[in-house]
Amino acid sequence: MDNIPLSWQIGLLLLLLSLTAFFSIAETSLMSLNRYRMRHMAKEGHRGAKLASRLLAQTDKTLGAILLGNTFCIVGSSTLEVIISERLFGEGDYVLMWGSLAITFAILVFSEISPKVIAAAHAEKLAYATSYLLYPLIWLFNPVVWFVNLFVKAFVKLLGVRVNFDQAQSVTTDELRSIVSDAGQYIPSQNRTILLNLLDLEDIIVDHVMTAHTQVEFIDLDHPIDQIMELLANSRHSRLPVRQGDHEDIVGIVHVRKVLPLLRDFHIGKVPSKDLLQAAISPPYYIPSGTPLYTQLQQFQKHHERIALVVDEYGEFRGLLTLEDILEEVVGEFTTQSPERTKEFQQNEDGSWLVDGSSQLRDINRKLKLSLPIDGPRTLNGLILEHFEDIPEPDTSFKLGEHRLEIVDAQDRIVKLVKIYL
Repeated sequence: MDNIPLSWQIGLLLLLLSLTAFFSIAETSLMSLNRYRMRHMAKEGHRGAKLASRLLAQTDKTLGAILLGNTFCIVGSSTLEVIISERLFGEGDYVLMWGSLAITFAILVFSEISPKVIAAAHAEKLAYATSYLLYPLIWLFNPVVWFVNLFVKAFVKLLGVRVNFDQAQSVTTDELRSIVSDAGQYIPSQNRTILLNLLDLEDIIVDHVMTAHTQVEFIDLDHPIDQIMELLANSRHSRLPVRQGDHEDIVGIVHVRKVLPLLRDFHIGKVPSKDLLQAAISPPYYIPSGTPLYTQLQQFQKHHERIALVVDEYGEFRGLLTLEDILEEVVGEFTTQSPERTKEFQQNEDGSWLVDGSSQLRDINRKLKLSLPIDGPRTLNGLILEHFEDIPEPDTSFKLGEHRLEIVDAQDRIVKLVKIYL
């Protein structure tokens, strides 16, 4: 080495430090790369993304080649530092110590930390760029890397660690939810909300969104036919459950469209018979309480149904669920709402809200941006009764978590109106 000019030795040292920085950038950028965006760009034909995808598909070989090159450059830099130090300042313990400190500082700052910080900040751009150089290096170092990996795999196996790079690429529902939430400007806010609502369908059961049995509008076949026709003519629903008998058993569902001829005859003074009405009734479609909404959405599609009657484990009718109820959980409330539905929420001048006690807690949380617990009772009335374990008196103020509420109206064992302060 004494025959090599000092300027060449310094130049070679700078080259080795630069190569160390390259390997640091390649390692950090590849490991920080957004895998899902990379796969998308690879499918779109981006060559750098394709190369990066191939490199990450064989992570053990890629890391082996990077670390092999990095180690070689660091060892070479340290050796050159000793030779250059002795040539400039002569031999001695202090020269060796200060030279070692200087090369350590240079490697840390210029070849390790700074390149890795830059690579983490611009992972995509640098990962694709370094892949063009790194890909042929893997084939160049392949024999050495293969030999080293024999010992690596044996040591990892001895530690009892299972390595499965394919499994590491999979994503759970919670991780997917985080990805969608953090998408930022890549996914519009409304689309992001819809995607998150879709993911939540597995965690929501039909009991959360159904109309409670006490609020379902029925047609009673035991009533006079003219009263039934008046109800059909004025109903805001397109489908209505039909019940009959002393036990008020549900015998089916009537679609208003199917009885339009009967309604037309009724309006011109011709009263139809109940037999004609019964002929238009479809059999009821029952579903068990506790069914996840996503499962029920598939069942609606499979059975070509749009309305279902929810029953508990004893076969008792608990509520009514429609396809529109599920769609509202995904896309939000539709613009057309019933008068009764709009009366559930009324805002006061002071910013507080008057809320009907029968309102669903999920609807309240969604509309007023609250965080009332939904793992127990489904309605505001049920939540308040559970909180007090009694029927509270009007003008009673209390706190549920971070929210202050006041009972406005309570009678007949039901909390009918509540004021919620925001």
